[in-house]
Amino acid sequence: MSTPQQTTNPSRGLLLSLAALGIVFGDIGTSPLYALKECFHGTHGIPLNPGNIFGVLSLITWSLIVVISIKYIMYVMRADNRGEGGVLALMVLAMHRRRGSRKVSMTLLFAGLFGSALIFGDGMITPAISVLSAVEGLDVATPLFSNYIAPITCAILAVLFLNQKHGTGKIGYLFGPIILLWFAVIGGLGLWSITQTPAILGALNPIHALSFFIRNGLPGFFILGTIFLVVTGGEALYADMGHFGRKPIRLAWFSVVLPGLLLNYFGQCALLLRDPSAVSHPFFKMIPEGALYPMVGLATLASVIASQALISGVFSLTNQAIQLGYFPRFSIRHTSAREMGQIYIPIMNTLLFISTVMLVFAFPSSGQLAAAYGVAVTMTMAITTLLMYFVAKRRWRMNPMLNIAITAILLTIDIAFLVPNLTKIGHGGWVPLVVGGLITLVMWTWYQGRNILGERLAEKTESLSVFIHSISKNPPFRVPGVGVYMTRDPHGTPPILAHNFRHNQVLHESLCLLIVETDDVPNIADSDRCEIEGLGNGIYRVMLRYGFMETPDVPSALAKITLEDGPIDLDKITYFLGRETIVPTARPGMAIWREHLFVFLSKNAQRATTFFNIPSDKVIEIGIQIEI
Repeated sequence: MSTPQQTTNPSRGLLLSLAALGIVFGDIGTSPLYALKECFHGTHGIPLNPGNIFGVLSLITWSLIVVISIKYIMYVMRADNRGEGGVLALMVLAMHRRRGSRKVSMTLLFAGLFGSALIFGDGMITPAISVLSAVEGLDVATPLFSNYIAPITCAILAVLFLNQKHGTGKIGYLFGPIILLWFAVIGGLGLWSITQTPAILGALNPIHALSFFIRNGLPGFFILGTIFLVVTGGEALYADMGHFGRKPIRLAWFSVVLPGLLLNYFGQCALLLRDPSAVSHPFFKMIPEGALYPMVGLATLASVIASQALISGVFSLTNQAIQLGYFPRFSIRHTSAREMGQIYIPIMNTLLFISTVMLVFAFPSSGQLAAAYGVAVTMTMAITTLLMYFVAKRRWRMNPMLNIAITAILLTIDIAFLVPNLTKIGHGGWVPLVVGGLITLVMWTWYQGRNILGERLAEKTESLSVFIHSISKNPPFRVPGVGVYMTRDPHGTPPILAHNFRHNQVLHESLCLLIVETDDVPNIADSDRCEIEGLGNGIYRVMLRYGFMETPDVPSALAKITLEDGPIDLDKITYFLGRETIVPTARPGMAIWREHLFVFLSKNAQRATTFFNIPSDKVIEIGIQIEI
């Protein structure tokens, strides 16, 4: 099975680039629908005059070049964890070979969890603002649709979320040609407008951006919060890297996406120079009257595709968080036999859909949503920059002075975007922050709860060597077959084994003490999957390793194992699993209310039999009460 990075076939690479257009670049590709309009006509709009038009356009141009082309495409995407991207994958890389204090390690961990949680909050807003901004084009054409914008938007979103179960690959290959047409059309419209006012090309000079700040002072600085809308797809772009690979994404960006975006933004600004009254909807006002309805339809399709970038990113981050032990187990469906990263997570899809629809009715216009958009993304981008510093330092061994210089430049840009966006908190920006905070609380509680649970189990666990010595001295009755006991501690006797033996005084002929570990890499080669060690008396310690983008399949792995008396017969296996009853207490660890939250999460997590693909008719569950 190949990952996207391993694809060497040129035609396959072009197909992946086309699919990447439909998944990765939909978000940033539809920003021309609302970004420029909000700069002059939004909540924090500035006066419309030629100087401001040139200044804003120059800022948009260099934001796309510096933030997306240089920071993400050329720099951040180098930090892939065996093909996978996103804040969690970056956090794992940054924490590799921890040489600093525990405080630094925990800070990196918390930053990574918070950054990934913010993307969940952003994933709610992106579908809403993208589709709303497109459907609002109907209002430009005729006022008849004014009262139906929100219902139409929700109907379109319902179709999008219902089709997630078919997989991002199939969706990408369907949407790729549409989004390619989108970029060709918006680029062509922009070029047509530029030819009528070629003087607008002068905005390529960054001097216009500097003059804009000098001329406008503090209000000019705060407009960066709106200009940031043109680069909001950057973090999703990185999170989606595992779906299609670095090279196809880079090819699509430089050959199609960047040219199309720049041409359209320049075209919109050229229109504003000619006709300032077009400021209410410069994107749709640039379209010839006869082509307006077809363009609204194409924009709606493109906006649906835009939503896909964040939805796919949320799926990837959820999967990573589950496998790394930061989220309870959810049902994960792999939707492609060829691309490892293409997955579907039903519960996250449902939660995103409900949240998005609620936002559409709470903020029934793209302008209102734009006021709430960007806060979470800017924070995530700043966290990405900080994590990149540690990746460059610990993994790449970059020259310290060069690393500090790069980090300082990128962080200065991030903060310049972050500070103006903080003003949006009171206008709805609190929504993704609250969502991100709640998800961070869940992940942090689950992570700490599992560690405390492991400590409490260890307190009740006797040494494995003592157990083996005791059954050597007093051999118990052995029954045919293989008993598999899942455990966390490689050196302790599994509590369920001790509990079972104490009550039944009988053991299977062969015992496998099974440990399933998730490594900090996306995938593990089959040759490195299993490690087996004979401990004597028919007892074996079996270690199964999986990457954080893989779903464990215990029976499949055990079928490849050979014990001293031959291969394991899957029909003669009995799995022993612990059903833990967790009791919150006042013991040191977490606050009592967080312990209750951990208990709730544990009760609602996917059953181990389902998660590890263990046949339920082969399982014996043994109840254990544990106080945390």
